[in-house]
Amino acid sequence: MLLLRWLINSILVLLVAYIVPGINVRGFYTALIVALALGIVNAVVRPILIILTLPITLITLGVFTLVINALLFWFVSTVVKGFTVDGFGPAFVGSVILWLMSFGTNALLKSASPLKK
Repeated sequence: MLLLRWLINSILVLLVAYIVPGINVRGFYTALIVALALGIVNAVVRPILIILTLPITLITLGVFTLVINALLFWFVSTVVKGFTVDGFGPAFVGSVILWLMSFGTNALLKSASPLKK
């Protein structure tokens, strides 16, 4: 199931690059690396940033979390060769679109899972 989600997220990264001007992915192999890097960054760095920025997140009623997601998306573009994001605007739009599509596909996978309770 984990490999399937990784594959789907890689395809979604390619789709986001196709939809959002200012985001470029060299190819499917690069998209696989981007999806892996985003997963690792979201699992390790994002919780720390959420805790550190808790006051501003509370003041903005959680909207600042979208900014954190965009910054992490933009950060991954500085680490992975072949993946470029041309600024905060495309990073913000790309991260929101990727989050929405991932949310939808994860819901579909969860409903289609034979192990659901």
